[in-house]
Amino acid sequence: MQQKITGEFSTRRAAELAVERLVQEHGVDRKQVAVQARGRDNSAGTKAAGADTQSGHPGEEKHGDPELNDVIEVSVAGGDSSVIKAAMMDAGARSVN
Repeated sequence: MQQKITGEFSTRRAAELAVERLVQEHGVDRKQVAVQARGRDNSAGTKAAGADTQSGHPGEEKHGDPELNDVIEVSVAGGDSSVIKAAMMDAGARSVN
């Protein structure tokens, strides 16, 4: 049975950084990685960051607010648990189980 490791992130940006590091720096197969809001509601985390704070288009105002309902979970099935946990914490995980 494969071990599943889950990190909780306050921002979508930190969750995306964790996935990038796991795949590109530590060789985790992207198919082993799942990203989702913890609850039933859509969520960009609990704090706005990155693209959630600006429009992404110079000279244009941002419209609307990000859905900040709950943390973002990044889960990895299998792999070296100590490497995965360290990479998640380095990317800004609030907790890793």
